[in-house]
Amino acid sequence: MRILIVGAGISGLAAARGLLSAGHRVTVLERADGLRDAGGAIMVWPNGTTVLRDLGVDVAGLGTRLSGFAMLSARGRQVMTMPGEKLEARLGAPCLCVPRGDLLTRLHQGLSSGTVQFGERFARYRQQGRTVRNETESGAVHTADLLIGADGMWSRVRTALFGAGGPKPTGTATWQGLTRSTLDLGGRSLLLAGREGKAGLGPAGNGRVWWFFDVPWTPGDPAGSPLDRLRRRFGGWTWPVPDLLSELTDDDVQIFPNHRHAIPRHWGKGRGVLIGDAIHGMPPFMAQGANQALEDVSLLLSLLAQGEGRLTHYGPQRHHRARLASSIAASGRFADGPLSMLQSEPVLRGMSAAPDAQTTKALTTFLRATSNRLRAA
Repeated sequence: MRILIVGAGISGLAAARGLLSAGHRVTVLERADGLRDAGGAIMVWPNGTTVLRDLGVDVAGLGTRLSGFAMLSARGRQVMTMPGEKLEARLGAPCLCVPRGDLLTRLHQGLSSGTVQFGERFARYRQQGRTVRNETESGAVHTADLLIGADGMWSRVRTALFGAGGPKPTGTATWQGLTRSTLDLGGRSLLLAGREGKAGLGPAGNGRVWWFFDVPWTPGDPAGSPLDRLRRRFGGWTWPVPDLLSELTDDDVQIFPNHRHAIPRHWGKGRGVLIGDAIHGMPPFMAQGANQALEDVSLLLSLLAQGEGRLTHYGPQRHHRARLASSIAASGRFADGPLSMLQSEPVLRGMSAAPDAQTTKALTTFLRATSNRLRAA
């Protein structure tokens, strides 16, 4: 098949690798002039690393293989811990903390020259029988048998297929970065929660630490030093938050207002389908957006291998699991108001009674419930 992919992010490049390996002719259109490798890092959970292995992506040396996970209260109470090796033993693959740019570069490696055409912005499409005619803003025309929209939260392909109706703000924003740091996290990822919001840190390899803060946000929030705002809000929290904040500068801080899509039951129309944030954009809690994007790619490849007619099963088989992941991501965003009581010290103290085995089992259950790939293994 001739397949046109719009968007060279994680889902678009992953799809290109898999489709090329399956013998399809693939072109990827990317509006930027090069790989969009800005941003922090992401957690690639065992379902995601399994898909990367399926695609032939060598994960050796990619970010940090996490030795464990811990959740702390703002005052330092240990709420829960999960050994990384136990999660890996249950699910058959490790969890990685990977700089987004490094993952994009690794996915891009091995694609033949010219597969990705940079500086080409999708403008419109028209279906003509069993083919799709696609035009870019530069006037270029691409004809394909299948159009895959992988162009992110504000997808033009989604609008072209289904009409207007973009993502809605959640009322929070993630302030994040990827910084060289002297902090020694012991190979663990840390999540801290309090009435003021959430904070997370993880070792991302080569002396870099990925970090984030989730805070309330509305459009038009006042300008000013983002670092000053973070220090006022989180400066009194337990280690390692104050140490991290003391190392940062305003240039290290990037803000990403959180949005969420309503996930439709139909993930395609005619000769076009959507993957990744284009279909199920969600807040970045537990990096579910990226991992669900890899899940999309895995199922799409599996169905195409069984025959083009199987594509009608793509949306129905992914809808429930992506919707569950989106709901969990949305429920984990509380940073202000009455619901932030769920992150208060008394509530977190009660949660700390759960043994490690129970929390590991709960996470394993969640990852299986939101994964087509693990359930198919």
